[in-house]
Amino acid sequence: MSPPLAWDGVPAGTKSLALVLDDPDAPDPKAPKRVWVHWVLYNIPPEANGLAENADKAGLPGGTVRGVTDSRKAEYGGPCPPIGRHRYFHKLYALDTTLDLAHATKAELEAAMKGHVLAQTELIGTYQKGDR
Repeated sequence: MSPPLAWDGVPAGTKSLALVLDDPDAPDPKAPKRVWVHWVLYNIPPEANGLAENADKAGLPGGTVRGVTDSRKAEYGGPCPPIGRHRYFHKLYALDTTLDLAHATKAELEAAMKGHVLAQTELIGTYQKGDR
């Protein structure tokens, strides 16, 4: 389930927010080969001040659109590193527009956001599977 997230200080003129959660340490932090995308959300209303824990099930703010992750799903994909402690980058963007996209990938979202980012912030968390 997704973690609860909260933010404030959305700049004036913001028409929507976008969130990307990815892991640059896949598959092994000592030898990363790719960035794995765990969550893509956009057209989050600027008045939203966060996302509830387990937001896909608890409810996303009205108008929010789910993009497609590297698991080819339009939902949050939790951490499951095959080896080591991975970093998870939660990137939040304030945009001066809403985006006319349907189930965009991270790459499609980033292309559409070019020239529209008013501000951005980032939260980095880490996760490692426990011994079983």
